[in-house]
Amino acid sequence: MKRIRIMAPMLFLALLIPAALLRADVKTEEKSLVKFEGVLGKMMGLFGGKAAKEGVVNAVAVRGNRKATMSDATGEIIDLSEEKVYSLDLRKKSYEVATFAEIRQKLLEAQEKAAKAAKDEPEARQQSQEVQMEIDFSAKESGQTRSINGFECREVVITVIARQKDKTLEQGGGMVMTSNLWLTPEIAGIKEIADFDLRYWQKLNLPNMGADAEQMAAAMAMYPGMKDMIAKMQSQQVDMKGTAILTVMTVESVQSAEQAATSPEKQDDQGGGGITSVRGLGGLIGRKLAPKKNEGAPKTRAIIMTVNHELLKVVNAVNDADTAIPAGFKEKK
Repeated sequence: MKRIRIMAPMLFLALLIPAALLRADVKTEEKSLVKFEGVLGKMMGLFGGKAAKEGVVNAVAVRGNRKATMSDATGEIIDLSEEKVYSLDLRKKSYEVATFAEIRQKLLEAQEKAAKAAKDEPEARQQSQEVQMEIDFSAKESGQTRSINGFECREVVITVIARQKDKTLEQGGGMVMTSNLWLTPEIAGIKEIADFDLRYWQKLNLPNMGADAEQMAAAMAMYPGMKDMIAKMQSQQVDMKGTAILTVMTVESVQSAEQAATSPEKQDDQGGGGITSVRGLGGLIGRKLAPKKNEGAPKTRAIIMTVNHELLKVVNAVNDADTAIPAGFKEKK
């Protein structure tokens, strides 16, 4: 079965924007780039090909209970009524079918495998017993405006911080998830895509992962704070009037001041400063990745992952063919 893809920013918006009462069909063209640092990033660099480096342009269509996502070589059709996902090979004109139950089982197995691997480390076992986290959330207008793809947009910055209980981020280290959303006045029907993704994950009965689901299952197992941060987003009611044309999400690990003072500087293969201590939440996270050099950023921070999602085009005319398996395609068994 091929990888199950869900775009993180669109799903993230679904958590913050109430579902539309009247469903509208919609078709869009979107560009997405998900980049992991550290171990996951190296794996993606080796096996992800051009898409992992430059991103993927997808044509997305939603009609009723079906959603189709098509790139130049692959496609995916999700049917909420049938509870099936069709993975298409557009070049070979073939497709595979997986049930929601099969997908759920595969993702759970991936998450459990990654969690077990992380817990097998002595430092991880110690941290799981000692570290308790608190989550801080903020959303604000930056006051910045710009034109993107012909849409006039304003910026909203959402920040979620996971830190050690009773300590500041600087004192105990932790994680920071920052989302810069560039919003234009609401485009008719666009909420339907985010709403569809949310309904899909509710049917799967899994935590909202976003990005490539298997990679996110592994990432959430390796970085438990990420799961709590996403849960915090779900609990907030934020005024997000408008449609996101560009979303840039960054997840960082943060080393405490004590760790930064006592840890020797080490250079990774990119020449960036290292995070080497395994003490504390930030140290544990920092140990799991080879941090990307980030000029101008505090040396106590290392990027775990970044997500860029851009809305290029929107059309409200959709027909049955837009979400159907193309004629002539044969099932691969």
